[in-house]
Amino acid sequence: MGHGHDDDDEHFEEQPRMTTDRWIVVGLGNPGPQYAATRHNVGQMVLDELAGRTGGSFSAHRSRAQVIETRLRPGGPRLVLAKPLTYMNTSGGPVSALLRYYDATAEQLIVVHDELDIPFDTLRLKRGGGEGGHNGLRDISKATGTKDYLRVRVGVGRPPGRMDTADYVLRPFGSAEAKDLPLHLDRAADAVERIIDDGLTAAQNAFHSS
Repeated sequence: MGHGHDDDDEHFEEQPRMTTDRWIVVGLGNPGPQYAATRHNVGQMVLDELAGRTGGSFSAHRSRAQVIETRLRPGGPRLVLAKPLTYMNTSGGPVSALLRYYDATAEQLIVVHDELDIPFDTLRLKRGGGEGGHNGLRDISKATGTKDYLRVRVGVGRPPGRMDTADYVLRPFGSAEAKDLPLHLDRAADAVERIIDDGLTAAQNAFHSS
């Protein structure tokens, strides 16, 4: 999980807008009902929000992921929403299999994940860079051979006091957070859509200022 601080959060350069007719959006988490409501699974919660917007339902895919093939809107780019069925620290296998199956590159990949290094109500968007100790990202970078994919970093905040990081991310959100969680997930889903529609720089400008 995330340790240390990125120095690239607020300092981003204008990047050429990439147009693609297909996007692979992966929400990270652990499988099984015992993990479904935990902080570590917030990436998959965002995918559920996106699935609700498109009206699709997840089904098992040969890549060891649950997948929906859809579009954000009629005539829009094709969208693959995917939730790996493996545990977080082995997310790379399903992600690399998805890229191969759909003949996609890392430039077409958006990974949505929990981030300790930013507050609960905050989002940060970037392409490439370090994994900040996040085991899911580390495995994806290893399996795909690149770090140059997009990340939607959904803040879950730091553990209080001396609580162990692993214990913290594998617990459900606290009551105050749970009340605001739907809005947090909604904004993260908006950020994914904004990246697809308008590119990373426009999305950063919109979501890093709030």
